[in-house]
Amino acid sequence: MRSSKKALFVSFAIMLVMTAVLAACSGSNSNSSSSPEESSTSSSPSSSPSSTTSSSPSTAEGTFEIGASPLEFSFYGHYDWYTMPPWGEDISSKWIKETKKITVNAVHSGGNAKQKLNTMLASKELPDVIWLDRGPDVEMLRQADMLVPFDDYLDKYPNLKEWLGEEGLNMLRSEDGKIYQFPNWYTSQPNGNAGYVVNKKIYEELGSPKLETTDDLYNYLKLVKEKYSDVIPFEPHLAIDGQGLDILYTAFAENALNSWIGMRAVPQGDKLTSIFKDPTFRESMQFSAKLFREKLMSQDALTQTVDQVKEKVNNGKVAVFASASPTEIAMGAHAILSKQDPKAGYFMIWPIAKPGLDKNKIFPGTYTQLGWNVNVITKSAKDPEAIFAFLDWYTGPEGQSTLMWGPEGTYWDGLEADGITPIFTEKYTSDAEGLNKLQAVTTNIHWNGNTVFIDKTKAKFESTLPEEKRNWSTRWQYEITWKTQANATEYINVEPAPDSEEGIAMTAVEDIFDEWRAKALFAKSDEEVLTILDQADEDAMSVGYEKVLAFKTQKWQENVQKMKGN
Repeated sequence: MRSSKKALFVSFAIMLVMTAVLAACSGSNSNSSSSPEESSTSSSPSSSPSSTTSSSPSTAEGTFEIGASPLEFSFYGHYDWYTMPPWGEDISSKWIKETKKITVNAVHSGGNAKQKLNTMLASKELPDVIWLDRGPDVEMLRQADMLVPFDDYLDKYPNLKEWLGEEGLNMLRSEDGKIYQFPNWYTSQPNGNAGYVVNKKIYEELGSPKLETTDDLYNYLKLVKEKYSDVIPFEPHLAIDGQGLDILYTAFAENALNSWIGMRAVPQGDKLTSIFKDPTFRESMQFSAKLFREKLMSQDALTQTVDQVKEKVNNGKVAVFASASPTEIAMGAHAILSKQDPKAGYFMIWPIAKPGLDKNKIFPGTYTQLGWNVNVITKSAKDPEAIFAFLDWYTGPEGQSTLMWGPEGTYWDGLEADGITPIFTEKYTSDAEGLNKLQAVTTNIHWNGNTVFIDKTKAKFESTLPEEKRNWSTRWQYEITWKTQANATEYINVEPAPDSEEGIAMTAVEDIFDEWRAKALFAKSDEEVLTILDQADEDAMSVGYEKVLAFKTQKWQENVQKMKGN
C-alpha cells in the first residue's frame, strides 16, 4: 500500500544546486564526520533571517537547560500539504513559548516543497530544522555536508536514547556511521489500527455468527447481502491504494505482512522476490475478486473517495469495514449511531485467518520502530546542540504531555509516583470536544512524537474507566489492534532514488502493479486472476523489476545487520 503521507523526493537538479552551493562556500570541506561543535561553525549555506539565537550557547562542558535562557530557531516542513500553525497561539505552544522561552519561526513551503527547497539552497539560506521523510532526500543533504550529526548529544540529552533504544538508533545511522535524524512517532512496542470493524446492530440481528476464518467472513457477507439490500457487505476503504485488499492478504498466511505489498516484494529466504508470484498474494487476490464478482464488496472500491466511504460508515450502511486505519472513521461513526440507537455502532474483531492457520500469527497491520518522518538540524544553526536539547525535551514526558493534553492544570494535574505519567482530571473525560480541538492543532506541531509514552499513558488511564466512558479507538487498540500489528522495521528505507536506474524501473513497476491488480479484481474466475498476475510479472520483469528486487534485497539485508548492531 502506498503511504498516505506521500514521500517528497529531492530531484537530481537539487543535488546540482547543493553542489554549486558547496563550491561557493570558501573553506568548506566534505568531511561529514565532523563533530557537532565543528559542524556549527563550518562553512555552509548561511543562516536564514530567523536562524537560531540563544543567550547562553551550549558548550562541550555543559548542557543547554530548557527554560533557563531563550532559544529561537527556524523550522521548515518539507511537504506541499504542510502549513505550520502559528507558534504561541494554541495553549500548548503558548505555554512552551512563555514558560520554556522557546520560539519557533515557521518557513512555509507555499504548496510547492520541491521548489521551496531549491530556492533556499540557491540563496544559501537553509532553515535551522527541516522536517521531512527519511530516505534519498535526507541522504543527499548529508552527502552535501549540510547536516549536523547528533552522536555527541545522545548521552547529554537522553530521552531519545531511552525511549527509542539502541536498535532503533542503529537503524537511524547513515553510511558514515553517524546519526543525523530525529524520528517522529518512533516506538519500541506495537502500535497501529489496521484490522476489521463490524456493524454491531447488523451483526446481532443476524445472530452474532462466528467471524474468525475467511470461510466465516464469506458466509457472513453472503448473509448480509441476502438480508440487507441497501448495505455494503464488505467495505475495503480506498482499494486503489490497497487498504482493505492488503488486510485480506494477511489472512492467507501466518506472519504475512501487508508492508510486503507496499514494497512490491516478498521475502523468500534471504532474497526479495516478485509480489506477482507470491502464492499468498495470488490466493488473496482470488478471494478479493470473488467478493467483488459476487457483489459482496463495494463496487466503487477502486473509484470512491474517503468522504464517500465515511458517509456510508456514518450511516450504518456497511457491515464489515477493513482498512489500514478503520478506527479514524469508525470512531466518529460509532458515536453518531450509538447516540441515535444504543444497539447500533461498531466494534472490532480479531483478524480473520484462513482455516487451519494460527489466528495469533495473523497480522493485518505493521509498525516500524522509526515511525513516520524525521527532523534534521542543518549547519545554518548557530547552536545546534540547543536545538537538539529542545527536540529531546519535546519528545520526553513533559513535552509530550503538554502537546497531547495541554499544559498542566486543565486536562491533567500532577504526576503519578513514577514522576513522568500525568494524572488526568475529570475534565479529560467530560470535555472531550475541547480536548479534540486542542489536539487538532497540536497534531501539526507534533514533530517528534513518542508513541510508547503516549500510548501507554492513554491506555493505562482508559483501562480504569467504565466501558461507556472509554475512548472507542483506544479501547480497541488496547484489546485488539496493538496485539495484532507486526514489526516491519527491517523493511524500511529500501526504496531506490527516483532518478537512479532502479528508481526509474520502480516507477514503471508501480504503474504495472496498479493496472494489473485492478484487472485482477475484475477477473471473472480464479483462473483468470492467475493469468492476469502472470502477465503482470512478465511486464514488470521487462522494465527492470529484477534489478529493483536485487537493490531492495541489498538494502533489506543491510537493515538486518544494522538491527543486530553490525
